[in-house]
Amino acid sequence: MRAVLTRVKSASVTIDGQTVGQIGQGFLILLGIGPEDTEQHCRYLAEKALRLRVFEDDQGKMNCGLEEVNGQVLVVSQFTLYGNCRKGRRPSFTEAAPPELGNRLYEKFLQYCEELGFPPQHGRFGADMQVASVNDGPVTLILDTDQLMDSPRRG
Repeated sequence: MRAVLTRVKSASVTIDGQTVGQIGQGFLILLGIGPEDTEQHCRYLAEKALRLRVFEDDQGKMNCGLEEVNGQVLVVSQFTLYGNCRKGRRPSFTEAAPPELGNRLYEKFLQYCEELGFPPQHGRFGADMQVASVNDGPVTLILDTDQLMDSPRRG
């Protein structure tokens, strides 16, 4: 499971001209799901992401988490995070989870965010979405469960 997490001043997602999710200060999380990901990956990644301390304290150091700044979360499914660009000029997306698994784990990730105290705003799995954000810093991090936890794919 992969996430691109951006600290934002605000972010929104629009589908067919309608804003379906919108936040102020917090995290915009683009979430990609691989074919071997599990609910354990979802929980681990949600906990890791939502507990990161990347907001500035009074001394300008990144010491504060979402809770301290009353931050919000916007999660957008992003299967293209599993795009393979090794050959040719058109990415292959065969390394992304099949839609049924991807949708189930996306919904599970949203549920874990809520259980952790951050009810997420979100897009719609598989929809054509327009995402807008005002990045803060900018601070952008890539989280990959293959690198963060013991995973059978790490070899």
